[in-house]
Amino acid sequence: GSGKTKRIIDMANLSTRDSQHDIVFIDDDARYMLELRHEARFVNASEYDLANGEMFMGLLYGIVSQNFDVGLICIDAFKKLIKCDLNETEWFFKRLEALSEKNNITFVISISADIDELPEFIKKYVI
Repeated sequence: GSGKTKRIIDMANLSTRDSQHDIVFIDDDARYMLELRHEARFVNASEYDLANGEMFMGLLYGIVSQNFDVGLICIDAFKKLIKCDLNETEWFFKRLEALSEKNNITFVISISADIDELPEFIKKYVI
């Protein structure tokens, strides 16, 4: 209810105008698909029956491995996609950071939680 989804959609749309790279937007359903500019690749993660964070990480690896031009990946509804407590996701953020550095990709993630509720390993990424 704080406008996170609108902000992340706006970021993705703005990036399609300014970036020389491909933009990917991942959500847990298709309700916002039509709000994205057609230059952004929309991924409805619910179509892939992801059971846990490992499977979601595999989806991200697949996206990156099939398109070397991806420069931004926006992830909405992170807690619904990862399907576990945020305190159990340190491994995920370490792998995401390594994937980002190795492939020069920026990740923007919306997480429905107050900043005080976030584990320390996530707080360093808050914008």
